[in-house]
Amino acid sequence: MPVSGGRIFPYKRFLRSGSLSECSPGILDKLKEYGVTTVIDLRSKAEVARYGNPAIGCDGIDFYNIPLFLGDPDSETDSTMEFLKTHHLGDFYIQILEGLGTYVVDVLNTLSRAQGCVLFHCAHGKDRTGIICAIIYLLAGAEREDIIRNYEFSYEYISWFLDPLIENREDCLKHTLRSDRINMEIMLGYLDEKYNGDICSYLRANGMTDGEMDILRSSFL
Repeated sequence: MPVSGGRIFPYKRFLRSGSLSECSPGILDKLKEYGVTTVIDLRSKAEVARYGNPAIGCDGIDFYNIPLFLGDPDSETDSTMEFLKTHHLGDFYIQILEGLGTYVVDVLNTLSRAQGCVLFHCAHGKDRTGIICAIIYLLAGAEREDIIRNYEFSYEYISWFLDPLIENREDCLKHTLRSDRINMEIMLGYLDEKYNGDICSYLRANGMTDGEMDILRSSFL
């Protein structure tokens, strides 16, 4: 990812991933060999309780569960899933930015404090992780179109896994398993409208200090 100053976002600093719950045995050893020292699970408490996480209690890995979804996406009666029957995922991202801003800041501060490589994940690695990724890239000075395309790639990388799930999902919710560019356009448009496109203003409004932002930037610039 090209960022400000003609630089490239550094490798082996952050990893964005889908759930680790169904990974093959030995995945954590491979991640530690890669340099991962910290895992941040962005799934809800209900998801973690249902599916678990092999990183919990793993020697040599610090584990954090900072949920960016307070309900249960697997429940047919979940209010967010009902909302998504008539709204874009991008509208859901705005709900997260507005309602869970302090959690977003907690995730970012956890990223900046960690030594070594940090893996952060949700269920499929495109929505909750996509929000955090976009914010990091905005702080790094990435171009808007590059951020949107990075988000779009989320589905392209895991279509082999998601396509069968899409086939079995009711039509009004099929879009929730894709990463259509309109979703990131909606989210960035919200930041443009409410914060004049300044991600720092958004983060300050949710309790992140300028010093904390500087520490986070210093970890990847």
